[in-house]
Amino acid sequence: MSNIQDWQTCVAGKSVLITGASRGIGAATARMFAQAGAKLGLAGRPSAPLQQLADEIGATVLPCDVADFAQVEAAVQAMVTAHGALDILINNAGVIHPIAPLAQADPDEWGRQIDVNLKGVFHGMRAALPVMEQAGSGTIITVGSGAAYSALEGWSGYCSSKAGAIMLTQAAHLEAGETVRVLSLSPGTVATDMQVAIKGSGVNPVSQLDWSAHVPADWPARALMWMCSDASDAFRGKEVSLRDQGIRDQLGLSA
Repeated sequence: MSNIQDWQTCVAGKSVLITGASRGIGAATARMFAQAGAKLGLAGRPSAPLQQLADEIGATVLPCDVADFAQVEAAVQAMVTAHGALDILINNAGVIHPIAPLAQADPDEWGRQIDVNLKGVFHGMRAALPVMEQAGSGTIITVGSGAAYSALEGWSGYCSSKAGAIMLTQAAHLEAGETVRVLSLSPGTVATDMQVAIKGSGVNPVSQLDWSAHVPADWPARALMWMCSDASDAFRGKEVSLRDQGIRDQLGLSA
């Protein structure tokens, strides 16, 4: 299944909610899923880029701050009302700031990072799981990070939130995995605005990487589509690493 056309049947006609869809991985995923025939809801804070993307691909904008459970629940219910179901949830929303030593990090900004990167994932799962369990099927994929496994200077909040998010994937799989497919994707470093912010910080080795070291955003988008198919069932409750050459080979991606 290395050709993207082979995966279209797994998302064609499916109701798909993507958080953090206005740019980067979220926007690339939305475009790819729309091309494959998915019925898309784009959840995010209202913005011109989000609306422009929705207009471009024929998706619905669902104003949503993932840090607020009521807003996430409303977005999920809007998908159910519009399409009769929520088949796929992509937990993609995330923030990198604050990038600062623990002794200097702003407590409110650090808390906001946890609210978005960790609680936002919980809110998505909490809202989607009852709907999917009642329907008897569904897929929840969270965009994770290698930062979950290795502390990096200045990234205490980011690393902690991503470590918590992979635990949520494992917990959701343990509790609902017989009915709902729950997976995580570690995309590696991706050429997005987040990497621009990281580069500008000058903090830790990631900021020193050459831009050519980052993969394009359509690589994780391609991985996310593959993860919606049963070809990825061996990774249910686990994290797929896009740094793994074996995974890249399955996806037909160049080294």
